[in-house]
Amino acid sequence: MSYRRLPYEEYFINTSEDFTHTGRVTYPVKYVAVKYNTTKIGKLLGIAHEVNYEMHYEPDRDVIQIHFQRTFGMIDWVANVFEFGSRYYHAIEFEGEPLQLRVHHGWGNMYLAIKHEIREKWAQLHDEHPEAATEILGWSLGSAIACLCCQDLNYNFGIRPYLYTFGSVRPFKCTPLNRRRMQRYLATLYTDCSNFADINDLISYMPPFRGFTMIHRVKLGTDQKRSFFRLIHPLRYHVHYDLPELYRKLAGKTAEETGGGQEVKEAGKNA
Repeated sequence: MSYRRLPYEEYFINTSEDFTHTGRVTYPVKYVAVKYNTTKIGKLLGIAHEVNYEMHYEPDRDVIQIHFQRTFGMIDWVANVFEFGSRYYHAIEFEGEPLQLRVHHGWGNMYLAIKHEIREKWAQLHDEHPEAATEILGWSLGSAIACLCCQDLNYNFGIRPYLYTFGSVRPFKCTPLNRRRMQRYLATLYTDCSNFADINDLISYMPPFRGFTMIHRVKLGTDQKRSFFRLIHPLRYHVHYDLPELYRKLAGKTAEETGGGQEVKEAGKNA
């Protein structure tokens, strides 16, 4: 069965649990919560972080689909804001030389807490449906975890998933020395990828520090000019990815045709 992508807005509606109450959810997502601790103080006080995901197989499209939940609760904001430094994540071999991956500390911890569970469940579904494509989805914080999952499954299983995220933050950290190699590496991870970010969506610029970047960031905008007054209204520009008109100009375009890797180039200029 050839791969059939859904309209982008349907992925957002499903992943956001119908946040905007449009009533058009095509698959009801029920997240699994995994708790984890990152510090001795947290363990002592019984304060645990939580990461939430959902995975299922869709027989009508022959697709394994993985969702990662948005920011949900105060502890997630701790991970977003107070654990924003970059951390060593993974060392890989790329183009015959070592490439050290660094990521946002809080989001890196989140994915590390569930990576073995994700691998095991994905491998089980893949064994049952070996021809199925894999889609990875996320909104907001979930976009960061989705990107780390894409890298993980590509590196460990050799697959190239379809990656679609919304209000997409910037989980990876590049340096002036590795930015071009990072750009080339990130472009090898997916079959098709669109990490959507409205130009007036403040959340999509997080973390707001030099060098942080996103896999294939696709800029959108119903209001074509960025402004300070729009940026301070995330409840409008961070939750409206269910609007079909946002994606009309992208119909039929591949990742390369929508400017793949541009986010890494821009991050490298500022690094």
